[in-house]
Amino acid sequence: MQRKRIAYLGQGLFTILSAFLMGYLLDYAQLTSISYSAQMVFKDNFAVYLVTVVVLLIVYWGLYGLTNHFFVSTTIFYIFFGIYGLADHLKVQYRSEPILPSDLMFLGNIRELLSMIKLGLIVWVVAIILVLVALCFVLEKQYSKNFLHFKPIPRVLLVLLMVLGLGSFYTSNREGSFNHAILNKAGYSDFAANINWSANSNGPLLTFLSNMHIDVMDKPVNYSKTTMQRIVTKYRNEADEINQNRPNNNLRKQTLIFILSESFSDPSRVPNIKMNQEVIPNIKKIKQDNTSGLMMSSSYGGGTANIEYMTLTGLAYNQFSKSLNSPFTQLVIKQKHPLNIANSFKTTAAIHPYYGNFYDRDTVYQKFGMQTFRNINTSGKLGLHYTATADGGQYISDDSAYKEALWQINQKKGGQFINLVTMQNHMPYTTNYAGNQFKATGKGAGKNLQQVANFAKGLSMTDETTQNFLDEIDKISKPITIVWYGDHLPGIYDGNKMSQYNVQQHTTDYFVYSNRYALEHNYGTKKLSDATKVTDPNGFIPLALRQMKQQVTPYYALLTQVEEDVPAMARNSVGGNESLYVNNSEKQVSTNKLNKKQKRIIHDYRLVQYDLTAGKGYSRNIINK
Repeated sequence: MQRKRIAYLGQGLFTILSAFLMGYLLDYAQLTSISYSAQMVFKDNFAVYLVTVVVLLIVYWGLYGLTNHFFVSTTIFYIFFGIYGLADHLKVQYRSEPILPSDLMFLGNIRELLSMIKLGLIVWVVAIILVLVALCFVLEKQYSKNFLHFKPIPRVLLVLLMVLGLGSFYTSNREGSFNHAILNKAGYSDFAANINWSANSNGPLLTFLSNMHIDVMDKPVNYSKTTMQRIVTKYRNEADEINQNRPNNNLRKQTLIFILSESFSDPSRVPNIKMNQEVIPNIKKIKQDNTSGLMMSSSYGGGTANIEYMTLTGLAYNQFSKSLNSPFTQLVIKQKHPLNIANSFKTTAAIHPYYGNFYDRDTVYQKFGMQTFRNINTSGKLGLHYTATADGGQYISDDSAYKEALWQINQKKGGQFINLVTMQNHMPYTTNYAGNQFKATGKGAGKNLQQVANFAKGLSMTDETTQNFLDEIDKISKPITIVWYGDHLPGIYDGNKMSQYNVQQHTTDYFVYSNRYALEHNYGTKKLSDATKVTDPNGFIPLALRQMKQQVTPYYALLTQVEEDVPAMARNSVGGNESLYVNNSEKQVSTNKLNKKQKRIIHDYRLVQYDLTAGKGYSRNIINK
């Protein structure tokens, strides 16, 4: 009996120490600094760290109650939180943000996710898991009988405590809730403008749990049915004024193509990086001769679908609540008929040469009214026609993606809308392309200079195939306009501090191109220069309509004013401001420096965005007609 009491005491102490250790390791995974982690955990935020420890302890004992075997529950505890910590570390490294509840959707694409991680790391993780499982088996067989085994009622109570304890975080952002009071008392710091700051301060686990509940958007001041009717009338008048100088009134006669070029961004613009030769000469010439500029991205190293959402809807990611981290998966799939550019066309198609269920695109595109969606999951009449990879790369090439778009264009005599999202230049950048002529130098990439060189080779291939694609577009005898853009920089510039180079590391390249037929028949414009130097993805629809000389609805009149009169905007990743505003000089503009007209337009924009996504939908049926 004495031996068992000692064993029980040892179990209790071990679980408590494990919770303290794992809490610290999770902080270290987030911060990647022993000294910084120690300061945050034991000095600056010890009370918050204790809350994390309590949560981990509840989970540990909940697993114990579930399995009724100490070594089994211990193994599950360490494997689960070890993988969670590693995943958080990788996401912070590549995207500068922690693991969030919206990321759980990727568990349905685990094979595809693993293909983006270095094989050596996967091998190490698998090996460690196998060793822990084997050790568990040996210890369980040898010593299990000496350890505590619960009766049914205590087991149920432990599991129930775990479920209720974790579930209580659903209301942690709600004023007056028990968890909200506890977290506030402990000193939980909710940095509304920066989710990564929250994770750095509070630890990744509490940040994850506190973001389980989604608030789509805060209600703007003066939101009401009367206000929305007034705004629709205001921008209907604005549309009438814009349309006096727009000769084309039927968008369905034209073909509009949005091309999201995965991770495309000129490495020569990245601070502290120098390439041995020009990487994208063709695209630079295209930009010089056509409407073009830089795009402010709300993401770094990932978040493609969020940029795509802004492009298709014209709604701004930075105006949503910080807890809404993936509009596709957290918002669109719950909407009935979300307003987007595809609504304006009779024929619509989406192409993505990768898995169609990533970011729930297969569902989202249906919600958007896309009639067809070709991806590597589809087959038969909806199958991809071109699937060749790029010179040994692991993803379908941009050349194949462009051929797929050309095939789609030729299926319809009249106009249509096509949304193409490429994959060729997606991470990881470990492919050593044959005959790679590019070399990178400088401290901006840290230890990733070879990855920058590999990335540059991929861009070079994109550069050549994009020129070839535009040459083919010019041969087609119908009006075609292309909005072509990179979504974000790759997460390989480890040598640069985001706080120092926030704007530079969030600017990608874009251009708008009208084919020869469009230019010759007054359906297109060669080069617009007003309010084009720096824009944002939510500005692409009004910019495209201006390029096409196309008349606008009240909704697109509003977006036109936002694009032309307000600095480009993005969700901020550093600093205390929730929104990053950048002017045509590529300089950050603080909110209090906006003039009265700009503030009024932004308020109208917020009202409309709230009404269309989180509000009553007063304007939904009238603002885009």
